[in-house]
Amino acid sequence: MKKTIAVVGCGHWGKNLVRNFSELGALYCVCDPEDTLSEYFAVKYQTKAMSFDQILSDPQVEGVILAVPAKLHAEMAIRAMRSKKNVFVEKPIAMNQSEAALMIEASIDENVHLMVGHLLQYHPIFLQLKSLIKMGHLGELTYLYSNRLSFGQVRAEEDVIWSFAPHDISMILSLAEQEPDTVEARTSNVLQENIADIGTIHMTFSSGLKAHISVSWIHPVKEQKLVVIGGDAMAVFDDTQPWDKKLAIYRHGIDRVTNPPTLRKADAEYVVIDSCEPLKQECCYFLELIADRARPVTDGQEGLRVLNVLTRASLRT
Repeated sequence: MKKTIAVVGCGHWGKNLVRNFSELGALYCVCDPEDTLSEYFAVKYQTKAMSFDQILSDPQVEGVILAVPAKLHAEMAIRAMRSKKNVFVEKPIAMNQSEAALMIEASIDENVHLMVGHLLQYHPIFLQLKSLIKMGHLGELTYLYSNRLSFGQVRAEEDVIWSFAPHDISMILSLAEQEPDTVEARTSNVLQENIADIGTIHMTFSSGLKAHISVSWIHPVKEQKLVVIGGDAMAVFDDTQPWDKKLAIYRHGIDRVTNPPTLRKADAEYVVIDSCEPLKQECCYFLELIADRARPVTDGQEGLRVLNVLTRASLRT
């Protein structure tokens, strides 16, 4: 494969992108404000370390991966796209709707791709769940909820909703196929005075569908779980489980004749799907996008829809 990808940001998450693009044979160079870090990864993956300006002026670079703080997304992405580079920017797309609109405008003007790193949209388990829903296996959707909880890295620049919830919002909007009518959020500050550590978001949709998201980075155990309640069955995508138990279908019954309704419990039916690394799938997708062999999924417009929900949640916190 032709080496055309520059990864900018080699830290906490960026190092995983560096590894994946290297394994795919597409890594052209790495870049990080800390020269020692970029040099380390350049040696480790037998590539070169370059500055951001050098990347923008190098015609060999076709795609720029931005694994940098969210406050830098708009400026760096726009510069890259104005330099005719396709851009894959980590979530959230930007810090506000105005920045996101400028990013989308640059993508259209320069006829380059803008992709947002909503990783779970490329997860084979989520794709299988979405397919089952499309085929009507769960019936009409009535409720969605997603938990993203951990005892992990605390951020100083963005709160837990902006840091954790974009993935869950992206999945819920994808399944709902519409934007919410209402968005309400509640947060709690435990460790830092002005940055929320725990949060919940509640959404309602014109179809009658309801959804909520719970996020926390001071939860005692890790939980990454999406629950889908349908009229005919329920599904649980639990990303902390072994691969063969990540997707479970429950054909629970509800007898609405009685008052109150009676619930009939059923055993889990696990859906078997070939295992793979979701991040590698996402990286492959970006390469296919650059080659015009894939349709945009988490493009700038999808990133803006997620950002709209984040903004509404922040206004109502």
